[in-house]
Amino acid sequence: MKNTKKIISLVLAICMLASLAISASASDLPSGNMVGESGGTGTSSVTLSSTADGSIGGDPAATKMSVTVPTVLPIAVGTDGTVSTATDAKIVNNSFGAVKVNSVSIEAAQGWSLAAFGDKATLAHEKVNSNKFGFSLCLGDGEKKLTDSKNASKQTLLTDAIEGCFMSGVGDTSANSIGIAYDAIVTPVSEAVTNTAIASVLFIIAWDAV
Repeated sequence: MKNTKKIISLVLAICMLASLAISASASDLPSGNMVGESGGTGTSSVTLSSTADGSIGGDPAATKMSVTVPTVLPIAVGTDGTVSTATDAKIVNNSFGAVKVNSVSIEAAQGWSLAAFGDKATLAHEKVNSNKFGFSLCLGDGEKKLTDSKNASKQTLLTDAIEGCFMSGVGDTSANSIGIAYDAIVTPVSEAVTNTAIASVLFIIAWDAV
């Protein structure tokens, strides 16, 4: 009787080990669609996840925008009214994706007024220290945009992206930046000024998306 119990226990142990082995071997099989015959097909879908660190299973995140816009657009006016501006001003796209300058506006600082841009002689009749200036701006190889005499405080120079406003992603270093060509005319001043803020130019940057 004792031997019979031992045999039964041994058989049960062997069955248990066999079931574990079968379970383990089944778990080792690759998951997915099975192809069961020669010439059969299997389909794999390709999925995309945008993540913060580019890893599978990482935190969801969209492409990061990183665009550098000049902090200052300096203007120097000589004693004869001749104006000089920076020749190396530019906007640089450091993002992976393409971007565009969607609009541009200019707002006069307190105590200053916008005037129509043109020849400096157009301001010759203005009183000294009247603090008026005209401004022009051109992005890339696009059209030059000028201030007018319609609004002395704030004006929109660009309402939509036009030629010269588009930049590729940072991977294309030949097209990921655009130059800013600008000019001004300024009324005379009775005392020397240094780095006085006379206006702010607002560049609205957006993805160049479909």
